[in-house]
Amino acid sequence: MTRRGWVGDSLIVVVVLAAALMVLPAGGAAAPSQPRLCDVSSGRQFPRAEPGEVGLDPAALADAVAFAADRNRVNIQIFRRNCLVAEGPRNQETGNLAWNNWSIAKSVTSLVAGLAYDEGRLGLDDPIGKYLAPGLGDAAHRAITVRQLLTETSGLLSATVSEGASGVVQLDPDVVAQGLGMPFAYPPGSVFEYNQRAVDLLAAVVEIAAGEPFQDYAQRKLFGPLGIERSDYYWARDRSGHTYGFSFLLMPANDLSKLGLLLLGGGSWAGERIVSAEYLRMATTPSPRNPCYGFLFWLQAPGCESASLPAGIFWMSGLGMQNVFVVPNLDLVVVWTGAFGNRSGLGPIGTSQNTSELPHSFFRLLSRAIVDVVVPDLGPYVEPPLQDPDVSDYADASISLAIFGIGPAAYPGCTLFECLGLRLAPPAANWPPGCAIVVCTGTDPRTPGIKPG
Repeated sequence: MTRRGWVGDSLIVVVVLAAALMVLPAGGAAAPSQPRLCDVSSGRQFPRAEPGEVGLDPAALADAVAFAADRNRVNIQIFRRNCLVAEGPRNQETGNLAWNNWSIAKSVTSLVAGLAYDEGRLGLDDPIGKYLAPGLGDAAHRAITVRQLLTETSGLLSATVSEGASGVVQLDPDVVAQGLGMPFAYPPGSVFEYNQRAVDLLAAVVEIAAGEPFQDYAQRKLFGPLGIERSDYYWARDRSGHTYGFSFLLMPANDLSKLGLLLLGGGSWAGERIVSAEYLRMATTPSPRNPCYGFLFWLQAPGCESASLPAGIFWMSGLGMQNVFVVPNLDLVVVWTGAFGNRSGLGPIGTSQNTSELPHSFFRLLSRAIVDVVVPDLGPYVEPPLQDPDVSDYADASISLAIFGIGPAAYPGCTLFECLGLRLAPPAANWPPGCAIVVCTGTDPRTPGIKPG
């Protein structure tokens, strides 16, 4: 629903009133002589600042927020120098709801892998067979390296919809076995191809390396120190109990923002080192087979569609344009959730292929709000030409049939009812009350989300 002219958000009212009272030079708001820097907090309330305290023009900032809200962004949070400076008009309704952030989970899985790497438990160039149980998977699959899983160069056959659709209702018998049964489309390490099962394999390898359940390790080492409670979120598992590393992390936007601030801080949080700067440097460095991708993070680089975004930006990305954007050289974090919202002059296919229009247009507006440093104008969005869609990138019958134990991608002894000798739980057996694929709502105390008080 289009929303223009809203005035209910108290923060924006304060910003507009403050702008009206300020005596401004012709070029806009004057940057403070001593810009404010907020301390990150593990509490429930983010430290706040007025835009002018952190080098932002209030009116231009309000324009950027209004634009995003008009593009189906149901939650919008903008941070400068760790300070929350702007929110969307629906944030009070949506900020504490556990929302399906889809492939943002991939980047979170990368962070958890970084924790195991930092502890010396996980080697990036180790073959995954070093961690898997003896006899699980053939020699070729066991030779895939951790780095190849992190950079999406495993070589495994990929069809993103066929891989992901069964997880929506948790029909998958065992995503580890399913990944190890997937045929190779390319030699490992040779080609970038976005793959869901590869990240599920990564989560399983991290779990084995860490010596404790993946989600327990993530909670103890990553989420807990940030003040993200176990009851805040739900991360789905398959019917054998393996965490979906590639998706299905339902987490409130108010918690996602903490992950963004952790990244902005180079892996440190309130004086405590969470993830090493070394790992984050590798994770946000272009990988050899795709300069637009690091260790399950998207990057800005020459030749990428994202090259029209602010210099140095990297981000987490999920279906429907769920995003956590981090711009270290501007001390900026933007988090938003919603349902698509980009526009194309090339019809529905253009809307699905060319997804940079919305972030480009938003960051062009937001850059105009930055008055303490010179930010080059991004210019009008130039839409790239359409590419011929390849249906095989999205759907493959052999991947779908493998769930039933049928076809060349099926892992031996893995069917819809039993896998690797384990009787399987019913589909969606561990979904908590109030959760319906996209969001968790309701008053049941077992429903994930940030509770009042």
